[in-house]
Amino acid sequence: MAEALSSADIGGQCRTHSASTPEELLSALPLTGDAVRSVSAGRRTARRVLSGDDDRLLAVVGPCSIHDVNAGLAYAKSLRELAGELAEDLAVVMRVYVEKPRTTVGWTGLLADPALDGSLDLERGLRTVRTLMLEIAEVGLPIATEWLSPAAPAYLADLISWGAIGARTVESQVHRQLASGLPMPVGMKNGSTGSVGVAVDAIRSAAAPHAYLGHDREGGPVTLRTSGNPDCHVVLRGAAGRPNYRAADVREAARLLSAAALPTGLVIDASHGNSGKDHERQALVAREIGAQVASGDTDIRGVMLEGFLIPGRQELGPGEPVFGQSITDSCMGWDTTVEVLHDLAAAARRRRAVTAVAP
Repeated sequence: MAEALSSADIGGQCRTHSASTPEELLSALPLTGDAVRSVSAGRRTARRVLSGDDDRLLAVVGPCSIHDVNAGLAYAKSLRELAGELAEDLAVVMRVYVEKPRTTVGWTGLLADPALDGSLDLERGLRTVRTLMLEIAEVGLPIATEWLSPAAPAYLADLISWGAIGARTVESQVHRQLASGLPMPVGMKNGSTGSVGVAVDAIRSAAAPHAYLGHDREGGPVTLRTSGNPDCHVVLRGAAGRPNYRAADVREAARLLSAAALPTGLVIDASHGNSGKDHERQALVAREIGAQVASGDTDIRGVMLEGFLIPGRQELGPGEPVFGQSITDSCMGWDTTVEVLHDLAAAARRRRAVTAVAP
């Protein structure tokens, strides 16, 4: 006879802690009129650029992961001013990444560990992150984030104009289902091995309707039914020792998309595997991507950049951390980011001129 399981056996090693429901958090920190306009305009613009209806270049730029709210806001205010200057040629969206996927262990992001000390106070993290995103949206800057926890969109999706599914999760059925119901364009990164095919598969899956178990805004269990997301696209981010941002890589990605009867527009991540996580190399990669755009390549619809106020990265220690410097991947500093975005804007202008006279 099979041995009966106790409640402790079923629960395993998990312990539960109470958390606000999405309805409670959204009621406490509601969208303002300015935030609604920023999010809506950001989504609309991203869709038009990615579809090719708007000939600008999408520029998703910001810290690898935000760990300091004040530094994040300072960066946002500077980026908003720069975005206004370059608005004729670039559609700028700020990276506000608050969940950090890990191959093994490490700091998991502002949402899970806002105190940066391993205390994992998610209730505080939810409020910290939503407050930060509201302030950035109210500045008038569209927000991008990577979706990692399937529960997070219920608390934050109303603030996001562009989302990403990362290299570690692009093959996950859970994340493909999640993307199918998200109300914004979603970039599917190539797999951690470098495979673009898995991203193409993810786009096809996310474009279809799905039904899966989830929770409503009051926290109750429900069946979620999605209609499919038509605005998913490939993000080329390379792999260890295998960059994929060059012209031949773009052509091959476009071929795979076309073979799957999908639009060929894509985004290229100048960081991660394409730069070997070297912030100085990242600027060079971005300029090489810009050269392809300037030559008339219309499949490249966007570029992702990791930039913060201070270049490089730092390890957290007992002393006061450097204000505006990443604690995860190395980022370009502000001055370099300004130069790179101006170069990309010039590339978009050149592409506009080249394609206008093309037969």
